[in-house]
Amino acid sequence: MSENLISLETVRAPSGALVLGMAGWIDQWRTPGPPLSERAKAAAAAGGGHLREWLCEAVAVPAAGDRPLVLRAGTSPSPSDGRPSITTLEIDLGLPWPETADPSAPHRLGDLPVDRCGMVVGDAAALDAWTGTDGEPADGLADVSYWGLYADEAHARFGGLRIGRSGVSGPLGWLDLPLAEATARAAGLTAWCDGLPGNGLMVAVDPHTDAYLFRRAGWQHPLRVGAIEVGGCPVLGIAWDQGDHSMRHRGERHSGRVYPVTLEAAEAGTKLLRWTIPPHAPA
Repeated sequence: MSENLISLETVRAPSGALVLGMAGWIDQWRTPGPPLSERAKAAAAAGGGHLREWLCEAVAVPAAGDRPLVLRAGTSPSPSDGRPSITTLEIDLGLPWPETADPSAPHRLGDLPVDRCGMVVGDAAALDAWTGTDGEPADGLADVSYWGLYADEAHARFGGLRIGRSGVSGPLGWLDLPLAEATARAAGLTAWCDGLPGNGLMVAVDPHTDAYLFRRAGWQHPLRVGAIEVGGCPVLGIAWDQGDHSMRHRGERHSGRVYPVTLEAAEAGTKLLRWTIPPHAPA
């Protein structure tokens, strides 16, 4: 590959099936039918394939279960703020490219939209344990953040730390509070603001679900990439910048904004999963 790629975290797939899927819907696979792991293992046994049920989408492929799997990304400037944004995601699957297959001919598995809520890469069986936005935090903790016109006054009265993000100062608040305490602090902020004119303070309570923690794990990464443990395995999450998503991927599959996922031969002779997202092209 002539493209310069950035090394990301590694993941594992002890079940032998690796999934690249839409983060906002991982916990919904078990609602319309069989769990994600069952579907993914069947697709992996057939050499890999695209999975789709209702609004849930993913690609599942066979992968070596006894070693870390290396992820790399190619980037281009975001049309939103000029910061780097992912245009290529590559995963070395640790399995040999078949001797009977042409190494110069990529095998297309299907295509995926960029989920506004982010994307995840991880073991199919581990992802069955994924907790979505409405799930219960396994550690019983939550974060509280607040921002807006009255943020300085609220800070003087209630305290809190600046919650930094990569390249952004971020809101004020507290991390890793017991859920009941987080809820009480948010209620105190809201009650105080209700006595002031206008709607000058926004308050959020974020329980430690996997859907939240994977985005938090990427706060300090320039590509908003971070790894968390799900079901005993490291799972990689990619959270897209909302401005970048709006200009490049908004509408997702409904608007035809989907991007090809292929199996290719790596230079080392192993199978490579590749998701190619074209850079932004001004109209």
